[in-house]
Amino acid sequence: MAEKKPLKITETILRDAHQSLIATRMTTEQMLPIIDKMDKVGYHSVECWGGATFDASLRFLKEDPWERLRKLKAGFKNTKLQMLFRGQNILGYNHYADDVVEYFVQKSIANGIDVIRIFDCLNDLRNLETAVKAANKENGHAQIALSYTLGDAYTLDYWKDMAKRIEEMGAKSLCIKDMAGLLVPAKATELVAALKESVAIPIDLHTHYTSGVAAMTYMKAVEAGCDIIDTAMSPFAMGTSQPATEVMVEAFKGTEYDTGLDQAKLAEIAEYFRPMREEALKSGLMNTKVLGVNIKTLMYQVPGGMLSNLVSQLKEMGQEDKYEKVLEEVPRVRKDFGEPPLVTPSSQIVGTQAVLNVVSGERYKMVTKESKKLLSGEFGQTVKPFDPEVQKKCIGDVKPITCRPADLIKPQLAELEKEMKQYKQQDEDVLSYALFPQVAMEFFKYREAQQNKIDGSAADTENKAYPV
Repeated sequence: MAEKKPLKITETILRDAHQSLIATRMTTEQMLPIIDKMDKVGYHSVECWGGATFDASLRFLKEDPWERLRKLKAGFKNTKLQMLFRGQNILGYNHYADDVVEYFVQKSIANGIDVIRIFDCLNDLRNLETAVKAANKENGHAQIALSYTLGDAYTLDYWKDMAKRIEEMGAKSLCIKDMAGLLVPAKATELVAALKESVAIPIDLHTHYTSGVAAMTYMKAVEAGCDIIDTAMSPFAMGTSQPATEVMVEAFKGTEYDTGLDQAKLAEIAEYFRPMREEALKSGLMNTKVLGVNIKTLMYQVPGGMLSNLVSQLKEMGQEDKYEKVLEEVPRVRKDFGEPPLVTPSSQIVGTQAVLNVVSGERYKMVTKESKKLLSGEFGQTVKPFDPEVQKKCIGDVKPITCRPADLIKPQLAELEKEMKQYKQQDEDVLSYALFPQVAMEFFKYREAQQNKIDGSAADTENKAYPV
């Protein structure tokens, strides 16, 4: 009998699953009643914060993301909480100064995060250094994620070299982040086996079901030595989300990789989330388009979220008939832009530029400011050089930067504190403001109005109870 090495599961229902299927609209109140049961399952970790949850909480749900984290921490007494962190971009779309990155990591861990999954959209490791050092300093678990993609530059040697550098940087584990569902089963065997030879730290595989191969990919990866897989409870699994937790638990049951998780407990959790799924389908919040298999992701390497963005951009312009042409243009733009992996924010930059190239009828006639930033080196270094003609056409004589972009950003915290101090109710507010100034400001005003309402009605009640 082979040596038992139980597979570990990271549950994504409270972050990536609802981000992928219902635009990150699950509220804290919807999460809290089921936490006690989730805490008894024995997950390796529960991913519940970061990614788009921060922005969506402030912008659409009128919730304080920090308050959500504290409530989740209070409920999860035995389970590690995990977040997704975009390196020097934190959870926003620009690079921030090192002091902001350090403070954000410190506060995330202080408020309850145990595992910080840190990635960079270009796999430029220089953009991860500050966050990894900060996480280690706070005794958090820094997991570095490599954004998986295809292309001439992305050889097995490339991935092995990156993994070694990640281990040397001080990461406690390594994640293969396959955001577009591009990793097919045979390649997973190859990749995981190669990484296992290169590094001693645990390997986690994160993928999406978009192209339909994810569960088979997990099976092969685990057989090759993958230690942890990311799954979602079945009501919010599959489609552009992750494979279903219960299915993967069953698939490995009775094997040397048996997770040991209890299907009866998982069934109760699934039962809790099922009505939410039905409601989301009824209201149109969950679009049936994101639930099927889209093999075009393998042809064009476009992540599921990016596909829906392209559709809505073209719809707004009344140019939906150009969809196929835009899909064909995406790989061309990506090649011109140094073949970056397509993940936030590079996916939005490449996608929007492809739309403009097709709709305007001339390539790079209209160029977004984000495309210019990318071609100027403001996001860091791509694995291949930019197309020199395209770069010249888009940024003219601007001298591209070659250093780590954050080296050019002066400390920002003190200035940010000054700008928003009249609205500050907790230390963390300055970080919400740093990432999303307008959205956070609207939220602070809304929060103040709600508090005044509560104070006002309390005063009314007192006056009625004790007439003068």
